[in-house]
Amino acid sequence: MPQDNLPDEFWTAKAEDALRALGSNPDGLTPEDASRRRDVFGPNALKRKTSTASLTILWGQFKSPIILILLFAAAMSYFLHDRVDALIIFVIIGASGLLGFWQERGSTRAMEKLLAIVQVKAAVLRGGWTLDVPVEEIFPGDIVILKAGDIIPADCLVLDSKDLYANEASLTGETYPVEKTKGTRPAGAPLAERLNVLYMGTHVVSGSGQAVVVRTGRKTEFGKVSERLKVRPPENEFERGVRRFGYLLMEVTLVMLLAIFAANVFLRRPFFDSFLFSLALAVGLTPQLLPAIISVSLARGAKNMARQKVIVKRLVSIENFGSMGMLCTDKTGTLTEGVVHIHSALDIDGRPSDKVMLLAAINARFETGFRNPIDEALRGQPVRDLAAYRKLDEVPYDFVRKRLSILVSHEGRSVMITKGALTNVLEVCSGAESADGRRLELAQAQAKITEQYESLGRRGYRVLGVAWRDMGNATQIAIDAERDMELGGLLVLHDPPKEGVGEVVAELRKLGVGLKVITGDNALVAADLAGRIGMTSTRIVTGPELNRMSDEALTRSAAAVDIFAGIEPNQKERIIIALKKAGHVVGFMGDGINDAAALHAADVGISVDSAVDVAKEAADIVLLEKGLDVLAAGVREGRRTFANTLKYVFMAASANFGNMFSMAGASLFLPFLPMLPKQILLTNLLTDFPEMTISADNVDPETLERPRRWDIRFIRKFMMVFGPLSSVLDYLTFGVLLLVLRAPEAIFRTGWFVESVVSAALVVLVVRTRRPFFKSRPGRYLVMTTLIIVGAAVGLPFTPAGRIFGFAPLPFRFLGWMTGIVALYIVLAEVTKRIFYRKVTILR
Repeated sequence: MPQDNLPDEFWTAKAEDALRALGSNPDGLTPEDASRRRDVFGPNALKRKTSTASLTILWGQFKSPIILILLFAAAMSYFLHDRVDALIIFVIIGASGLLGFWQERGSTRAMEKLLAIVQVKAAVLRGGWTLDVPVEEIFPGDIVILKAGDIIPADCLVLDSKDLYANEASLTGETYPVEKTKGTRPAGAPLAERLNVLYMGTHVVSGSGQAVVVRTGRKTEFGKVSERLKVRPPENEFERGVRRFGYLLMEVTLVMLLAIFAANVFLRRPFFDSFLFSLALAVGLTPQLLPAIISVSLARGAKNMARQKVIVKRLVSIENFGSMGMLCTDKTGTLTEGVVHIHSALDIDGRPSDKVMLLAAINARFETGFRNPIDEALRGQPVRDLAAYRKLDEVPYDFVRKRLSILVSHEGRSVMITKGALTNVLEVCSGAESADGRRLELAQAQAKITEQYESLGRRGYRVLGVAWRDMGNATQIAIDAERDMELGGLLVLHDPPKEGVGEVVAELRKLGVGLKVITGDNALVAADLAGRIGMTSTRIVTGPELNRMSDEALTRSAAAVDIFAGIEPNQKERIIIALKKAGHVVGFMGDGINDAAALHAADVGISVDSAVDVAKEAADIVLLEKGLDVLAAGVREGRRTFANTLKYVFMAASANFGNMFSMAGASLFLPFLPMLPKQILLTNLLTDFPEMTISADNVDPETLERPRRWDIRFIRKFMMVFGPLSSVLDYLTFGVLLLVLRAPEAIFRTGWFVESVVSAALVVLVVRTRRPFFKSRPGRYLVMTTLIIVGAAVGLPFTPAGRIFGFAPLPFRFLGWMTGIVALYIVLAEVTKRIFYRKVTILR
């Protein structure tokens, strides 16, 4: 094995020795080597992907405890009791499981294709050629090429670096970026002091370099931590709702199963028949199709969103998207064009200054951090030739200092040029340069600088400070060199609002989504932008004010704040958490190196395909185009998906519960079982078919107008109203069968089977909408499958297959009665629905 020759403390090895031990070289692995190592080391992932395997999906359809007990009981019945009935039960359960498997497998395959579009990749050398490969396809011995914003894909040993700084806060908790260089470190060196090692899960802040991959997947430091903690993503709003609904039905199912089984044994019914009957009732109540319905609905929503240039990485985030009531976003590139225009470079008196523009251009020309719009704009400025300047060193930008310093050599002297947020630059200045070149004490110029800053900010301009310091013959600088500097002047920037963004903000407001602007810019610039895009109120909280607020105070007030200005990266996460604690479903849109923590904290993390890897990896949803208009379409799709999922829930909470409740009650006063277990399971299977098409159903426009969330109390009330309503009509059917038609066992079971399937199929058309059912057009596939199932249920007793299930041909008189009963059921369900929605608090 190539890795066997490398010590566990690989940071003690020289780079050349490490390459040799790993069976690699400066040109990287060959494609053939990489293919062989895939078989040896497996994918570079913290856990192996098993959830998409066909066998896993198939097993998922049958792993319900109730299904497993029923299968066991049917097997016992096969050997001890009735083999034909047992085989029929096996066939029905198998058909139901295959139906769910077919739907879920199709949705899984569709999602894999969508995720491939936004897969995080890394640049590696393969046989001397630079290739972008998925991070899962990186193996020990690969040479990784790194630049600012890249995720470190594995534990690596640095081979070459240029001003290479990495953020290791996720492993060490260290706020400031750490410089990484080639070399060796002593055995036993703590993690934070291994300056020649780059770790999986961290990211590059600035500079560039090459490194050889040493450890991958679970063998990395990050992998060891995750293995020890067994960390899983926190449960989100939608998952929590599904779990609570499952608990509700499980409680009802368990009580009914035990009560019915005990009652039938007490009435001296056959033990196996009673047991199978009770289990079949439980299966009828269990939302077997809920996982498949959710999976299909979400996959369909993901495909629809992909057409809107929105790629979903984590499916459940679609439903959270629909529930989202607060959207937090930066302004650059989302509310504004994202293309910075250099308005002017001014001295401290407010007059245009060529020297300030030159200093800013030099700083931008030689910085090696993440490419940003400001430096791109400065590089395009028509300043005199910069060839006379030579870069010596750099202290990269970080989100605590908010400054970037470059050391250059010019005419035998070293000069440090610093550019950054004006207040942060002023912190390291002791003087300022006047228009005639004189040095003034900073206190003398402070009022003039502040006046300019505020005046420009009120007009929507962003202002940076540019300072310099003579460093003599120095060839290197560190953070502590940023002191006693001289402010050269102000760099004035302009990033105009996007065309039409005001209309999109208004549209989000109509959708019930509150917009929160979280920006590093000052309050004046942010307030000007808010006015331009039509934000109705502009309550502003600044970063320093936020620092003085307790978590409890922030939780109480965050929802009322429109703009958070001058915000530091760690404060973004704090804002998101405060909004969530206040009960809101929160989305956060970010694309920068400093946004990963906030993206993780949000219910819906949103990034863009052009974002840095660390942001794209942390996001749940990735936009192929950055803009709020794309988000508005995504919100509607999320609400459409959520609405269709709830339709299945309402159906399960009405017709299914009612039928099973009726069956349980009837079993107590009838001298025979009202339905055989195989007939109950067939009823359940047939009513499943129309429900599988709910994901493609039409949604009423008013359903999309505001966020909707799970409310288990509401669902319980719905069940307790519409379940008994269904039972009333079932008992009416019993009366017709027993008192009018004097039906024997076979006719009774057949008549009730037909009525149960027909009523359950048709009532879906009523409960799927809050409107009168005739004013809400159902989806084409829902109508087709409903009609097919109704026809199949009515016709089955007259076929040879009907006799296999114990059915008998029905007298045509009963079909007339049944038509009237079902029509009455639909009318009563419609009237009850209207009263129910008027009386009961609707879903939050």
